[in-house]
Amino acid sequence: MPGLRALPRAEPAEVLHTARQIAAELKGGLGGRGARNAARGIRRLLDADAIGLADLSGAVVWAGHPPAGVDAGALVHNVLHTETASGRPPAQAQPLYARDDLAGVLVICGRPDRAAVREVTGWVADALERGRLEASAENAARAELRALRAEISPHFVYNALTVIASLVRSEPDRARELMLDFADYIRYSLARHGEYTTLADEFHAIETYLALQRAVLGERLTVQVRVSPEVLAVAVPYLVLQPVVENAVRHGIEPSPGKGVVHVSGVAEGTDCVISVEDDGVGMEPEKAEAILAGQGDPDSLGLANVDKRLRSVYGPWYGLVVETAKDAGTRVVLRVPRFQPGVMP
Repeated sequence: MPGLRALPRAEPAEVLHTARQIAAELKGGLGGRGARNAARGIRRLLDADAIGLADLSGAVVWAGHPPAGVDAGALVHNVLHTETASGRPPAQAQPLYARDDLAGVLVICGRPDRAAVREVTGWVADALERGRLEASAENAARAELRALRAEISPHFVYNALTVIASLVRSEPDRARELMLDFADYIRYSLARHGEYTTLADEFHAIETYLALQRAVLGERLTVQVRVSPEVLAVAVPYLVLQPVVENAVRHGIEPSPGKGVVHVSGVAEGTDCVISVEDDGVGMEPEKAEAILAGQGDPDSLGLANVDKRLRSVYGPWYGLVVETAKDAGTRVVLRVPRFQPGVMP
């Protein structure tokens, strides 16, 4: 980080630690809970009498007390309306920008080094910009999750309910079991969940889905699910298996004129968990699979692209989906995740 020589005398490690704390506290913006702690850190860095942080509303959060006679409100007002610095030592206000947009005001009371003020102002602005970018990424992830929830096929819902209705009189017990499966499927797909869940819950969701599809497709669909007990407690992003299994049935088995088999397995491999979803359906050209993972394929297959993107976002670029397929040779989708990842908790 450039410019450390301009800050008050302190150990570089101490300065960097304080700067990281300020950045962490400002993730929620100048109106967030961490603004006051960030102001305290800035005050320590600059050895100032008082530091104020104001958002675009003009409300100021203080660390320390501004000297008597200082009209901090007027300084903040001037900066917000002119977008330029206002005042001079012992009381000055600096504009804070995030992505070229005015985000707030830094008020400094005292006579800190001018170069140090420039550096700290730059740090705070960078922290605000990173906070906005992270918030945008989180919003995008939530939007992708909402998109996955909305991808329940109306065709599948209609077929499932039609089959259940046809069994009400002839096989009432089976109709009741399928209706409960259908209720579980809808609840898990549409209900509000946290960001992460367990593989046990994900496997339960796909088992209810496959039970319904077996009722719809009859003898055309055979299902084999095998999962090792040691991976059931592994935490994963919510709704990562269901879209993969649905893709195997909808795009692998349903278009095929004959019978088909879907294999789902989950095993531990060292520190990783490996989940495989394989069908012996119609398959596809490898180039088409590549386009689907890039989000450029059939809109009905965008669930795979969303899952791949979410996995890479959570675990890093080495993780994600691997698709093995060929025309008329079925499709195998492999999903690998760490058995433990810091911050990933159901």
